[in-house]
Amino acid sequence: MNGIIKKLSMLRTRQDTEQRSKKSLTSRSSVILRVYRSNNANGDSARFDKFEVPTQRWTTVLDALLYAKSYKDTSIGIRYSCRMASCGSCGMKINGRPRLACYTNVSELESDVISCEPLPNFPLIRDLVTDFSQFFSHHKSVQPYILNQNADLPDSRELSEFIQSPREVDEYLQFSYCIKCGLCYSACPTVATDIKFPGPQALAQAYRYSADTRDNGSREDLKTIDDKHGIWRCHFAGSCSNVCPKGVDPSLGIQLLRGHLMSFSKHNKKIAELKYHSHGNQIL
Repeated sequence: MNGIIKKLSMLRTRQDTEQRSKKSLTSRSSVILRVYRSNNANGDSARFDKFEVPTQRWTTVLDALLYAKSYKDTSIGIRYSCRMASCGSCGMKINGRPRLACYTNVSELESDVISCEPLPNFPLIRDLVTDFSQFFSHHKSVQPYILNQNADLPDSRELSEFIQSPREVDEYLQFSYCIKCGLCYSACPTVATDIKFPGPQALAQAYRYSADTRDNGSREDLKTIDDKHGIWRCHFAGSCSNVCPKGVDPSLGIQLLRGHLMSFSKHNKKIAELKYHSHGNQIL
């Protein structure tokens, strides 16, 4: 009985908290943006500029930043594109946590002051814009594509089809949702101390293609993966999975790839059956 009363009390407290939160969000008409400003090319010293921005309940941090850029200071440096959490361009550190600005609602932050800073672990270009060259270099080093010589047909009139079961697709589908936003890379403590470490994004993608039955390559043998600066440098802090906006869970991919390196062989991997088609007719 006491347990039931305790649960009801906790539920009531939670409901009261949510109601107070909604009430405060409804009454808030503006927020203060603290935007990190720095330009390495001009040698400007780092500082924070403050802008008061009007908000609605549906206003995102990206909306607020674009308002400040349009009506307060046009020199604010920011990278963005799709505005729907698909391109990963607007990643930044918001109130101390790596997030996508277009995917973060101002009302979710429950704060009258919102701090926007560039992503850690990336070289700074200007203001909130960082350099992803090293990040994409690590991504490229794990060969993030299907390795299968049968997939390239010399006759352009022919078509090929790999046969996969739903269960085989589920083995890698979760990891294919990566949008290369760099949030996991910025949150990784190992990346912060070892620039040769490929990072959680690259290693998770290495597992994504290793688990794909259409791939018959031996990506696990790459020095960038099976190396003292590779997958064995991961401390499994889990920060990468905590900040991923797409639920990819890079830390899980890294652990699964470790299992492949210790016990997996391409010789006992079931490769997807390949069927050829020509002009819509099967020619097997």
